[in-house]
Amino acid sequence: MWGVFLRRRRFESRVEQIFTEILWGSVLGGESCWLSPLETCRLATSLDLHPVGLHIDCGGLVNSTDAFHTTWLSDRFYSAGATSVVSEPLHFLHHQEKTLRYFPISSGKKNCYSIPLSTAGGGRYFLRTFTVYDNFDGKSHSPSFDVSVAGTLVFSWRSPWLESVSRSGAYSDLFFYHREPAVDLCFYSIATDSPVIGSLELAQIDTNAYPFDYAKNSSNYILINYGRFSSGSDQWGPGFSNDTDFFGRSWLSDAELRRQSVSIANGATIKAISAIKDVVNVEKSPNYFPGKLYQTAITALGNGGGGGVLEYELTVDAKLDYLLWFHFAEIDVSVTKAGQRVFDVLVNGENVSRVDVFKEVGGFAAYDWSYVVKNLSSTTLSVRLEPVVGAPVICGLENYAIVPFDLKTAPDQVVAMRALKASLHVPDRMGWNGDPCAPTTWDAWEGVTCHPSKDESYLVVSQIDLGSQGLKGYISDQIGLLTNLVSLNLSSNSLGGNIPSGLGQKSLVKLDLSNNKFTGFIPNSLTSSSLQLVLLNDNILEGQVPEELYSIGVHGGAIEYVIGIPNRLHLFDSLSGNKKLCGVPSLPDCPLFWGKNGLSTGGKIGIALSSKTNRYHRQKSLMALEMESQHAKGFIRSYSAN
Repeated sequence: MWGVFLRRRRFESRVEQIFTEILWGSVLGGESCWLSPLETCRLATSLDLHPVGLHIDCGGLVNSTDAFHTTWLSDRFYSAGATSVVSEPLHFLHHQEKTLRYFPISSGKKNCYSIPLSTAGGGRYFLRTFTVYDNFDGKSHSPSFDVSVAGTLVFSWRSPWLESVSRSGAYSDLFFYHREPAVDLCFYSIATDSPVIGSLELAQIDTNAYPFDYAKNSSNYILINYGRFSSGSDQWGPGFSNDTDFFGRSWLSDAELRRQSVSIANGATIKAISAIKDVVNVEKSPNYFPGKLYQTAITALGNGGGGGVLEYELTVDAKLDYLLWFHFAEIDVSVTKAGQRVFDVLVNGENVSRVDVFKEVGGFAAYDWSYVVKNLSSTTLSVRLEPVVGAPVICGLENYAIVPFDLKTAPDQVVAMRALKASLHVPDRMGWNGDPCAPTTWDAWEGVTCHPSKDESYLVVSQIDLGSQGLKGYISDQIGLLTNLVSLNLSSNSLGGNIPSGLGQKSLVKLDLSNNKFTGFIPNSLTSSSLQLVLLNDNILEGQVPEELYSIGVHGGAIEYVIGIPNRLHLFDSLSGNKKLCGVPSLPDCPLFWGKNGLSTGGKIGIALSSKTNRYHRQKSLMALEMESQHAKGFIRSYSAN
C-alpha cells in the first residue's frame, strides 16, 4: 500500500460525539475556515493569497458544514458508481466520513472524478482523500484497487487492509503540478473488487511549494506523503483539531514513528519542550508551514546530562526516491548562543548534515531544510539524530515519495477519444474514463491499444477493437486526430451516419466497419496506400467504390487467415450487402456519368472503369478459386504498432 495513511479516530458513543461537536463549535466560534470553496479564508487574507479549494463529500447528497466550519459539497464530478453509508455511522465524527461512493464492476474497470480547475496556465495543488470500507457492503472483504492522479499511479490498496484502517478509515495526501483545465482522480478495480472513496479535497497552493534539488524540473514529479509528524504533540490539523494548516496538511504525533528502543538502549530520556512565546519565520512563502509546528519539540537527554540519540523509522516502498523535509526551532530558553546545541543528522546511516539551529536562525525562529534520498533499496527509511554538543532537538519531519509523472495520451488524441466515446455511445461498463492510455501500469480503455510516440513524449492510440458491443451512434469526425491508428474494428454494431474522411490516415492498415448501418459514399480518403484490409459489407452505402480500393485486393495486400488457410480477400464479400454500391465486379455497373460521389459532369470515369474490367474479373476468378466456399470475414492477424 503506497503512502502513509492518517488513521481516523473513532468515537465510541453518541454522547461523546455530541459533546465533541459542541466543544469544537464553541472553540471555533465561527471564525475559522480552511480553503472554503470559492471563498477567501481569513488566513488567506492575512497572507495576501487567494487559494481556491474544493471539499467533496463522496456519496453525500446535500451540502454540509463540519465541526470546523468547512463547507462540504455534495457528491459531483464522478463518472459512474453508486453511493452508500458506512455500516456503523456513529463511529465517525464528520458527516463526510460516513458516506462513500463505490464503483462496482458494472461501472467498468476504470472510474474517475474529473475535477475542474480554475487556474489557467497551470498551478500546484494539494490533494487529500479519505478512504474507508467499514463493511459497507456486508461482504467483510476490503477491496483491492489502484488510484491515479493525472494519469500517474499514486496509491495501491490491497486486501486485507489493516483492521484499524478498514473500520475507521484513513487520510492520505500528495502534492502535484497540473497544467490542464481539469484533473482526473481515477480508480482501477482489481479483479471484481469495487474501489471506494469517502471524501476528497483539492486546494491550489503556492506554485513554488516544496522545491527540491533533482535531476529534472520538480514540477514533473508528484510528492506522495509517506510520513508527516509533529514532535511533542498529538495528531492535529484539518479534520483532527481546530489548528489551521494553510495547505490543509494534517500532522501525526511523532510517538507513532519514533524508535523507543533506541532511547532505552542508550539510556536516553525523551523530553517534550513547549515554546513560551511565538516562533517567528512561520506561515511564509512558499511552504507556509504552520506556527503550531514549531511550538513543540522533543529532545533526548543522556544519563550523564549530555545528549541521547533520537531515531525515527519510516515505512516506505523500495525503488523510489524520497524527499525529507526537516523542521527545527530552538525553543529551549537555556540555549542562548551558537555552539550550545549541535547534532548530526544521519539518513540510513549516512551523515547528511551537522545542525546548529541557534547559529542558523537564533532562538524562537523556524529553521527547515530538505534532503533527497536516492536509490532506496529497502522498505525502511531511518532518520537518526546524534548529539555532538548538548542534546538533539526536532520539531517535525515530512517524508515524500518522489514519483515521476507517467506518460499521458497526446492531448489531441484525448480529444479524439472522448469525442468517439460520446459519438459511439460507449457504455459505462467499458470504463472509458480518464486518460485513454494512462497509467501505463494499467490496461488502456477497454478495446483500445496504445504505445509510446516515436519521441516517447506521449502515448498514442494504435488499435480500437469494439466489434459486437451494441454501439448505436456514429463515428465522430475527430477520429482524424488519431494519426497513429493502425487498426479499427467497429463491426457488428448499429452505427450509422457517413464514414468520415478523417479515417484516411497513412497509418491505417485494416478497417472493419461491416454489419452496421453506415450510409453515404465511401470516402476517397480510404484509398490510403497503407490499407491492406477493408471490410464494408452489410451497410447502406451507395455510389461508386473508389477504384483505388480495388488495388488492395489486386496487389495481394488483403491476405487473411481463415481456419488456418491463407486466402486472398474476395472483393465482393467485403462490399456486399450495400445495394446501392456500384463499380466493383459482381456488383452492378455504375451509370456512365456516375462519379465517386454521385452524378458526374463527364464520362471519363466510366471509360476508365470499362478499360480495367477484364483485369478485375480475372483477379476475382483467381480469388474465388482460392477461397472456394470460405467467407473472408474478420481481421487479418494483428499488425505491429510500430
